[in-house]
Amino acid sequence: MIRQKAAVVGSPIAHSLSPVLHRVAYRELGLDGWTYESHEVDEHGLKAFLDGMDSSWAGLSLTMPLKRAVLPLLDSVTGIARSVRSVNTVFVTAAGRKAGINTDIPGMTAALRERGIDHVERAAVLGGGATAASALAALARMGTREVVAHVRSAARAEEMRQWGGRLGLDVRTAPWSRAAHALSAPLVVSTTPAGATDALADAVPDRPGVLFEVLYDPWPTRLAHGWQSRGGELVGGLDLLVHQAALQVEVMTGRSPAPLSAMRAAAEHALAVRTARS
Repeated sequence: MIRQKAAVVGSPIAHSLSPVLHRVAYRELGLDGWTYESHEVDEHGLKAFLDGMDSSWAGLSLTMPLKRAVLPLLDSVTGIARSVRSVNTVFVTAAGRKAGINTDIPGMTAALRERGIDHVERAAVLGGGATAASALAALARMGTREVVAHVRSAARAEEMRQWGGRLGLDVRTAPWSRAAHALSAPLVVSTTPAGATDALADAVPDRPGVLFEVLYDPWPTRLAHGWQSRGGELVGGLDLLVHQAALQVEVMTGRSPAPLSAMRAAAEHALAVRTARS
């Protein structure tokens, strides 16, 4: 049996649940010779790490700040990943070439469809980074017609409009000072770091729609808690994490379907243990 290796890379990396998800998938799929580790790699060390991957490697999961930094270092990148300038998965082809894809985008749509949401006319996005760009692509796939992105700088606003243009999506932008207005949208996608939306928790409307909060640790965020307490539908970061990881497993191993339920249970258990220790 040929031993196959995969890993998650980024900086910081200690918090990542990817090893938990991929390892349980390998076990459920009977891939006894497969390993999945985590490696602390920053932007400066990424090229050397990629160059050091031999034929035993199947692929990599990438976290920030590497999702954009990896683009010029790959042999090929899918059109959708290039359009949002975000690669979260590298897989090694049979010819030994390193190809970049984005599983965050289909992972988002899968997480929403799991809750019965496959189309939305109007949405709001909080944030303007790589995950926000992936959210725009997911919304475009769902046929969304109107998106308002609330961002902190003019540069990020321009980027979001450009990404929307490449995706065929009409994106309007608004300053972060008006982010509370976003909460009245039928679907709100929050892509900001921990704590960034805490001040919005008291602004949740009486009849909120759906909140897709991409964070999973800490959980729930103040905004997510406020949303649920008012009866709103909530899609969490763990949903996204599991769905995008399942797609990574399928791409890297060539085995399908990935064991979604087992992966979710393992992630929930790991988070519970982490919370109990903190």
